[in-house]
Amino acid sequence: MRNIPCDLSNYTARVAEVPGVKMGKDDQGREFEVTDRQTGEKKFVASLFLKAKVRGEKGEEVRFTLDADPGEGFEEGMVVELVAPRMSPYSFKNGNGETVSGVSFAAVGLKPVGASF
Repeated sequence: MRNIPCDLSNYTARVAEVPGVKMGKDDQGREFEVTDRQTGEKKFVASLFLKAKVRGEKGEEVRFTLDADPGEGFEEGMVVELVAPRMSPYSFKNGNGETVSGVSFAAVGLKPVGASF
């Protein structure tokens, strides 16, 4: 299963790290811009601090891959909304034969709270 829609309406999302182009590393350790495998479009990444709107809950920083350039004007601490957030579980064996598992998060885009997409 991939790209499972997730409802984050009960969370407040604040920019923890200003969005930018998503970077990867090749086998030689050189950085490159990550692109969509089908369209070739650049991917972007944003680190957000998500905190449940319920009092007493602790928050957590989560990195989201964005399908589109979120544009300018995002600053640390700004409250934002994710457009069509989704998650994908993954599991693979790394070069050392160890199993690596987790969940990746993505969204179509990012917008300031109150803005239309």
